[in-house]
Amino acid sequence: MAATVEEQMVVKAIREECPWESLPKRLQSTLHTKEEWHRRIVDYCIRKRLQWNTCFARRVCREGEYYEEMMKYLRRNLALYPYHLADYICRVSRISPFRYYCDILFEAMKNEQPYDSIPNFTAADALRLTGVGRNEFIDIMNKCRSKKLMWKLNKSIAKELLPTQPVDFPIDPWWGVCLVNFTIEEFKKLSEEETATIDKICKEEANSYVLFDPKVIDGLYKRGLVYFDVPVYPDDRFKVSRLEGFVSNKDQSYEDPIEELLYAVFVVSSANATVAELAATLLADLYQLQAAASFACRLGWAVKLMDADSVLEDAPTFPSNILSDDEEGSNASINSEKSGQQLLSVDAGPRKISGTAHVALVVDANVTSYLMMGSLSPGLKSHAVTLYEAGKLGDSCIAELCSDLASLEGKKFEGVLEEFANHAFSLRCFLECLQSGGVSTNVNIDKAGEAKLTTSSLQDNVTAHLTKINIEDTDEMPQQKHSGLNSSDGKMLTSSATLLESGEGMEGNDVEGSGTTELDGSTDINVVKTKRKYRVDILRCESLASLPPATLERLFLRDYDIIVSMVPLPSSSVLPGSSGPIHFGPPSYSSMTPWMKLVLYTAGDCGPLSAVFMKGQRIRLLPKPLAGCEKALIWSWDSSVVGGLGGKFEGNLVKGNLLLHCLNSMLKQSAVMVQPLSVNDLNASGNLVTVDIPLPLKSDDQSIASVIAQTNLPQEQVLNLASVLKDLSSKFELSTLGYLRLLRLHRLTESDESHLENGSYQWVPLSLEFGIPLFSPKLCERICERVVESCILQKEDLAEHYDVMQTVRRRLRELCSEYQATGPVAKLFNKRGSSKDLPRVLINTISGRWNPVNDPSAPSEHERLKLAGRQRCQTEVVGFDGTFIRSYALPPEHDEAGTKSLSEEQSSAHDGKPDTEDADSKDVLLPGVNLIFDGAELHPFDISACLQARQPLWLIAEASAASSTMI
Repeated sequence: MAATVEEQMVVKAIREECPWESLPKRLQSTLHTKEEWHRRIVDYCIRKRLQWNTCFARRVCREGEYYEEMMKYLRRNLALYPYHLADYICRVSRISPFRYYCDILFEAMKNEQPYDSIPNFTAADALRLTGVGRNEFIDIMNKCRSKKLMWKLNKSIAKELLPTQPVDFPIDPWWGVCLVNFTIEEFKKLSEEETATIDKICKEEANSYVLFDPKVIDGLYKRGLVYFDVPVYPDDRFKVSRLEGFVSNKDQSYEDPIEELLYAVFVVSSANATVAELAATLLADLYQLQAAASFACRLGWAVKLMDADSVLEDAPTFPSNILSDDEEGSNASINSEKSGQQLLSVDAGPRKISGTAHVALVVDANVTSYLMMGSLSPGLKSHAVTLYEAGKLGDSCIAELCSDLASLEGKKFEGVLEEFANHAFSLRCFLECLQSGGVSTNVNIDKAGEAKLTTSSLQDNVTAHLTKINIEDTDEMPQQKHSGLNSSDGKMLTSSATLLESGEGMEGNDVEGSGTTELDGSTDINVVKTKRKYRVDILRCESLASLPPATLERLFLRDYDIIVSMVPLPSSSVLPGSSGPIHFGPPSYSSMTPWMKLVLYTAGDCGPLSAVFMKGQRIRLLPKPLAGCEKALIWSWDSSVVGGLGGKFEGNLVKGNLLLHCLNSMLKQSAVMVQPLSVNDLNASGNLVTVDIPLPLKSDDQSIASVIAQTNLPQEQVLNLASVLKDLSSKFELSTLGYLRLLRLHRLTESDESHLENGSYQWVPLSLEFGIPLFSPKLCERICERVVESCILQKEDLAEHYDVMQTVRRRLRELCSEYQATGPVAKLFNKRGSSKDLPRVLINTISGRWNPVNDPSAPSEHERLKLAGRQRCQTEVVGFDGTFIRSYALPPEHDEAGTKSLSEEQSSAHDGKPDTEDADSKDVLLPGVNLIFDGAELHPFDISACLQARQPLWLIAEASAASSTMI
């Protein structure tokens, strides 16, 4: 909730320690009296948990009064014990953490509050010290309520049932032991050993717990004569472990900067970063960050990395003596190198990976909920709680997580548990693939050999077919116009030629660790001699989204070389920018919308017939390409859900007779893409026929035969599939992690319409997804096999993937800028006035006269074929007037104007740094003009005759542009 101007002025005056006399007249009139000003000062300092001797409160109240008011505030809100203020609260006031939490529990019981009303961290710390958790709390309350009238009259019964001494809890050797101000009577009751220990604490500079007799210290602690200090210095390093003992209650409803900082510390913490570096990453106060790290160590959620000498010396640990083993030392050097890379410019290209690669696997909260359901494995729940609450599961826990997930092998699940099992199997498969560095082990190699034996004949046929395609393409190459090749195609051909030239001169080399690659003639797989190691963290995207964008960017640059995202990601997820780590996931937010499908279709010159409708329209009549279809696939633009439609990752398949109603319902909330399907496009049960092709598409030897052999399709469909993939891969590079979904459509040619059953189907691309699909174990396993065969994780650098993602970003940006509401095509087509006023030149009439009463099954597949094979021009508008579908060419002056404005916008976009802006913008760009993809090209679609009340398109476009600027 935003603070008022007066509140902001009050906070600023307190920070500047302005006395009452120096306050502006406006504030004095608001506060009325000097006493009210002093009360505001004390309240602010208490809410921020500030020390009395360093805050403004020292000038307006006494120290004892200040801390007494603070403890009242904390008890009232069931807040966390202020350990960083223990020097007064525990030493002088003699309010120990155990006594404080007993008071907290009694306060909740007295008011008959449920256990869930105690905040998360307070409940966890109280459980650690008192041993009273959820079950014990409920048991005490049941005993109190059983006394009936006595409980109503005397609430102190609950205090008698609470523990009188703290329970045993683990104490680290480096914790400090501090004395309280005990009385003479307490001093007289001390034993000789206790007296000697107290003298040693007073005289020695070092007071680490390891230097004293544990039994004596424990006895003094249980009597409240000593307390423990957990020192944290700016140069200390920590490693966050599992959140054992975490209590999932409500979050705090009060202000506590240290408690709020804990969640951020869990996410950004790293064994290679000091506390001072964490504070710089979070832009947080160093003192508060030290207090938060100290609390995490108390509960065992963080482990301090240090050597034995620093414990005995009780001195701040420095980076030179923190990491004890060689591997952690190498990680520190890698981290230093990453810090240096942050100084590089954005245009420096892809980041280099040296030594051990650090990978972050980004998942959503659904994965944690599925792991919560894994009660069959006790360890899974602990991992799920850590991932959900801390937002991160470190590399040290990954091996144990995989072991717990492996315990589910061989078990059968049904219903919701089956979905949990799918995610569990996929997660384990991909984590093991990452940990192996994308290199097959001996066991996996044997299995691969067996698989090759079973599919050898099919793969030979595919290889022969691909060879035939290559020969045909080579023969036709001199006749082709080289000007039609884009830059990405040229790079692909150049890299292929380089690979062939280098492959001819390769010789075997058996020297271990030589760093070269050897080509095995029997398997055709490159074997990397120097294997790159991978360390994997799992991050929850919702926790990342809670961090400021600048903090998240610093985190990615500091800790990770590669980011891998799951599929699908929530629309609220945060994507790394183009200057950050290598990202195997969505290249931009636009790629998570139907814009990506249009880019795929236009780049490959193939795809299903698709119509795009602007948001806000209401259609009274379906245009010809959609009318009479058997079923249609609907995609909403921004994942909005209306009446069960939209929001689905795979789209919605609706019946043709319901399409008009569904379309109008969804157009109220979002733009919509519709893909009509005929009866012959569906299988016998009326569903789509799709096949998922795992990526990377090409193996390390640049062949695609192995990926086609894995589809297990009939022979005639495999040959068609091979042609489609070969053609698509030459136009749209597919060297990333993810999968390509192809759709089977009914094929019909004008020359031969009789062969409807033999070879009568064709495959066209439906969607391209970037990331790891954890919902499908088989697909995930096939992607892991592609990672191994392509050796993508063992390449010296990932410049190829970086270039591919840059090309995808550029194509998305160009398509969005061309067809959004403020784009040149939308401005030209939706200019003020009726779209019929645009001068047009009729090219041809695509469809014949159509009567929805006499011919309800129209349009036929012949007309769909005629739409795709018509005569074309550069600036073309496809229109439906209620009877005919016609294509129009805009006059030359409009053509030149549109082309000029488009080229100017694209050149201005390239002059700046659009990639970073596109990646950082979460706003969903909606289309500003109706579009139609006819199977080869994308054009504006004039459906003014189909709109209810004949709303002018320029009015809809202006409203869409205005709404986009207000977001």
